[in-house]
Amino acid sequence: MSFPAFSKKSLSLIKKHLTLEIFNAIGRQKTDSGFTLANAICSGLKNPDSSIGVYAGDAQSYQTFALVLDPIISEYHGFLKGQKHLSDFAPLDLPFLDPEGIYIKSTRIRVARNLKGFCFPGHMTLSQRYDLEKKIIFALSHLNDINKGHYISFEKKDKNILQQLKKENLLFEKGDRFQDAAGINSDFPKCRGIFHSFDKKFIVWVNEEDHLRIISLAATSDLSSVYNRLSKALSWLNNHLDFAWDETYGHLTSCPTNIGTAMRAGVHIRLEKLEQKKELLLELVRAYNLQIRGTSGEKTKVEASVFDISNRQRLGVTESMIIQNLHAGLLAIINAEKKL
Repeated sequence: MSFPAFSKKSLSLIKKHLTLEIFNAIGRQKTDSGFTLANAICSGLKNPDSSIGVYAGDAQSYQTFALVLDPIISEYHGFLKGQKHLSDFAPLDLPFLDPEGIYIKSTRIRVARNLKGFCFPGHMTLSQRYDLEKKIIFALSHLNDINKGHYISFEKKDKNILQQLKKENLLFEKGDRFQDAAGINSDFPKCRGIFHSFDKKFIVWVNEEDHLRIISLAATSDLSSVYNRLSKALSWLNNHLDFAWDETYGHLTSCPTNIGTAMRAGVHIRLEKLEQKKELLLELVRAYNLQIRGTSGEKTKVEASVFDISNRQRLGVTESMIIQNLHAGLLAIINAEKKL
């Protein structure tokens, strides 16, 4: 592999931090599973508009390619190598933010997880995908209490059920061009599926960008109940599945932006007045280290004044701290909307 020729239009972090000196040091290295630097940066090369431009193919990628991944992680997360990431899923009892449901339409909290001993989705063989899916289905089938449910395979799909899940915005589909270039879409839809509790308020996506996307959601402003349900399910899964973990970077994920808690906690919130005062809204979002997305997620438009607002920080902060900070930020946003 020769030094990569990034597009002149590229502003990705991989282009910024992959110097010739670093390339000469790691360009020919590979992980035990055979994942190379060329594999890691393929998406960034094919997509000049990538903001990060690099994916991990396995847990070992974070060690093998540390010379370039560490500065990328430091710049994105503001987290220095040598610090330790701590986890804390302590139960919470926060006040309802919007009991009457005037502003907050729904709450969704998800975490990404990859299993130890398996390559990440962008570097898996079909046989590995089957083995992984089988292992995950077995663990999920033994969930109890309110999280008990059933698994739907995309490969053996019931079109009516999948269509209904899609209408309810619970389904995931084939990844975008960034994920496609990283190999994450390989073999789709084989070994992909969704587990949902019978009340459809606890969801697990299998073999999306990461092995697992574990989601708790409800049409409520009660962040604590949604969070505590997720915490309870994760506590059970932690005893039955071995997740990829690093003392410095926490939970390891395909995209370096998700490491740490690998948590995204957010709400759909209607802000008719703040939509007309975008600078004020952005000021509040920045003050609480939150981020705004369109109504249907990243790279979508805001429809009917409904914003998707969630945490930005994932590394160097605990899970319970994320929820408490989100709660405080949303309270400030709702108060600003009321005053307008």
